[in-house]
Amino acid sequence: MYLGFIEALQQELTSEKISRNKTVLVQHSGDESYHPRNLPKVVVFPETSFEVSSIIQIANKYNQSITPYGIASSLEGSVIPYESSIVIDFSCMNRILEVKQEDFLVRVQPGVTLSQLNNELKKYGMFFPVDPGADATIGGMAATNASGTMTVRYGTMRDQVRKIEAVLANGKIIHSGSLAVKSSSGYNLNGILIGSEGTLGCFTELILQIKGIPEKIIAAKASFGDIDTASESVMQILQSGISIARVELVDQESIKHINWFSDTEYKEAPTLFLEFHGNQAGLYEDTEFIQEILMDHGCINIEFESNNTGRKRLWEARHNVLYSYVHGHPGKELMITDVCLPITNLATAINKSRSIINNSSITGGIVGHVGDGNYHIFLMIDFENDMEEANKINEYIVSYALSKGGTCTGEHGVGVGKRKYQEEEHGDSFAVMQSIKLAIDPDNILNPGKIF
Repeated sequence: MYLGFIEALQQELTSEKISRNKTVLVQHSGDESYHPRNLPKVVVFPETSFEVSSIIQIANKYNQSITPYGIASSLEGSVIPYESSIVIDFSCMNRILEVKQEDFLVRVQPGVTLSQLNNELKKYGMFFPVDPGADATIGGMAATNASGTMTVRYGTMRDQVRKIEAVLANGKIIHSGSLAVKSSSGYNLNGILIGSEGTLGCFTELILQIKGIPEKIIAAKASFGDIDTASESVMQILQSGISIARVELVDQESIKHINWFSDTEYKEAPTLFLEFHGNQAGLYEDTEFIQEILMDHGCINIEFESNNTGRKRLWEARHNVLYSYVHGHPGKELMITDVCLPITNLATAINKSRSIINNSSITGGIVGHVGDGNYHIFLMIDFENDMEEANKINEYIVSYALSKGGTCTGEHGVGVGKRKYQEEEHGDSFAVMQSIKLAIDPDNILNPGKIF
């Protein structure tokens, strides 16, 4: 049966689009998460929707499973082929097909990366506002409903995708959504497919909303004596109506790591990284009001950056927090987790998490998208000796978020790491999700073992 399955693929695809090379299989056996790797049987590199359809039809015929693959920047094992025979690598489907500037839309294939897209859009004075902190593919970002640093103003992937072309488990190519700004017609299939982590279909084309590059961008870095006052100042800024585009909280331990890794000299204290988008006159007025709010809430020091070089250095430092932990603890492995909860509970959640880490034997740091209640924890562990303790930390963090009406993952996705929390979080709705999966993929060939 195995040879028949490979021969069937060879009949549909040219030889350079199929690989059983050991190095290629290893490259496609894992992602950036701490979850164990597993080799697929074969990796395929389609270039068209019809080739994806043919691959999935062959998988059906020979009872083989499918795992879609972008660039493996996922953090909960979403693309690890634990039960998979075929990994579909979308790197050859990486074309920007059309920019509809007047409609603020762009049509792309799933293998287009975020940097590739924004480099092209810059020619039109436009940009794509979802920034997960990694140069992920658009297909992968849609699969996990990615969000990131600019969610507080622009929303998540689910808010940006206007229309989808996807291949279902039976090989059928479907289109969901429309080019219209809104619709009251039928079920919102876009909303179901986005965030499904490849368990309901494979994206082959997406039409995205894009934004005009703001006339003026100002960034700031503000240090505080504690996490509570930093969080309170953010809530005041949000209530004031100021056009805040990013607001990131970095704890004291992570600032230490940033200074070491990025060669900065930031004050070692809980720190907000902020960014404001708007017109020049309005933002200069806003900065005075912002400074007043921050100082009223115990800000120790604030520095504004209005030039591109300064802003770029600031956000590079923030985005490199993860790598500062990885490179700062040789011999240890990174375990990362995220939760999201109401912003009124965020400061308490972070303080409790910091206390638990401090009372453990594990080095860890916390960063948060404080404007939307999402925070991440980095734990540097020895898999043989620290896994039990690290899992207890993760269990506490998730349990606390769920007890406050939050979610076990704000943006990393469920994958395999957060499967066990699904029924607790969703209750009877989880059975509805399982019914949808069964209806669309009755033989469970699409990314099995993920979410469910």
